[in-house]
Amino acid sequence: MEMYSKAETLELRRRHIGPSCKVFFSKDPIKIVHAHGQYMFDENGEKYLDCINNVAHVGHSHPDVVKAAVKQMELLNTNSRFLHDNLVQYAKHLTATLPEQLSVCYFVNSGSEANDLALRLARQYSGHQDVITLDHAYHGHVSSLIDISPYKFNQLGKEGKKEFVHVAPSPDTYRGKYREDHLDPASAYADDVKKIIEEAQRKGRKIAAFIAESMQSCGGQVIPPAGYFQKVAESVHNAGGVFIADEVQVGFGRVGKHFWGFQLQGEDFVPDIVTMGKPIGNGHPMSCVVTTREIAEAFGASGLEYFNTFGGNPVSCAIGLAVLDVIEKEDLQGNATRVGNYLTGLLKEQKEKHPLVGDVRGVGLFIGVDLVKDRQKRAPATAEAQHIIYKLKEQRILLSADGPYRNILKFKPPMCFTMEDAKFVVDKIDELLTDLEEATIIRTRNGLSTSVQTKRKMPTNGSSRLECINESIGHINGSACSQENGFCAENHTVPCKRIRT
Repeated sequence: MEMYSKAETLELRRRHIGPSCKVFFSKDPIKIVHAHGQYMFDENGEKYLDCINNVAHVGHSHPDVVKAAVKQMELLNTNSRFLHDNLVQYAKHLTATLPEQLSVCYFVNSGSEANDLALRLARQYSGHQDVITLDHAYHGHVSSLIDISPYKFNQLGKEGKKEFVHVAPSPDTYRGKYREDHLDPASAYADDVKKIIEEAQRKGRKIAAFIAESMQSCGGQVIPPAGYFQKVAESVHNAGGVFIADEVQVGFGRVGKHFWGFQLQGEDFVPDIVTMGKPIGNGHPMSCVVTTREIAEAFGASGLEYFNTFGGNPVSCAIGLAVLDVIEKEDLQGNATRVGNYLTGLLKEQKEKHPLVGDVRGVGLFIGVDLVKDRQKRAPATAEAQHIIYKLKEQRILLSADGPYRNILKFKPPMCFTMEDAKFVVDKIDELLTDLEEATIIRTRNGLSTSVQTKRKMPTNGSSRLECINESIGHINGSACSQENGFCAENHTVPCKRIRT
């Protein structure tokens, strides 16, 4: 294959790829040519530690996954209208990880396809149209899912939200309506959903589904309080709707103690539909919807055949089986618990040390660090988060920031991430937080407004390095697109487009 220079690749991309398809670090994007495990390599052989890629779930280019793909591709790849053992074998192995009621699979090719199909199942089964979604949620890029994704449709203004969509508060106990000091935030947030249902019914509307990521990713690494899903499901079922658990970002053992994120809610909670994507094929485009026999039969009763040309093909299923095998063989679920607990502990030490760290939350290898200008007011430190992301990139570490204010450092690395990797990243973050706080003292002494206070002693004469930090933070704070998402650009201004990671 022809190898272009980075400049040529950029020029060809500008010429032939749609302008709405963005890249990370737009002023100085990274050209990745190969990857292995938790590392990615650019065209110059520079190695980057990948802290954000939950698609390469068992590690980039895992040899067992590659071998399974090549072996099956050499034999046969065709559609699921022909009988093939890979399809049924994979369905059997996949459903064995789920509660018994969830036993029927529909294989598709992306998380967006899975969530779109889940809506069809819910509407056919319930006979209703309306959907309840969470604030800041993202469920996919097709039209039906942009409609139920506030993360996207809020960018379109007042016309973005459709009449059949109802937005419930994100069950965020750090920034949300009901916080960690509330006696029962799960019930309080669930009561809000119940009120939404009652209000919709008063207007003659009927609820088909409540959909939620088992843990919100783009919404800011939000872990719903235990018991919330059970209470919501009860209200939704009473209204004739179904509960859809979106596991596209967080499934397949990422939370460590369980295989699926929704299982954090307790053994007494079972969703009606589960959607899967991203990690399922370790980078190969495949996904799945799993539901109950009752819902599947109602869907079939419509008379419409469901057929997906590539969904469940023999190669995809061989890859899916290999991923499940590697998770078990390499104890990656256990690794998520061990390394995740260690990483969380290191980050919580940073919270004790640095006033900029307002909250550290997460489970397994799904962790968020909420940066704040003021711990009491919890004002988001957006500029500081973007500065850290960019500076880490310069040190060959790939991390992203997300959430409504782009102030949450977001960890969701390949599951082979090690304790050494965790220590390396946190040490670098520690250095950057120290620099930021020292620069803040200089700004305060110069009479510039800031809310971050620190007891760290500072030399009388600020170094040029700290003056540079002050300048870059000033540029970011002055950016006009404070509500957008993306990586910090070369000149430390924030690009005005959301980039989902």
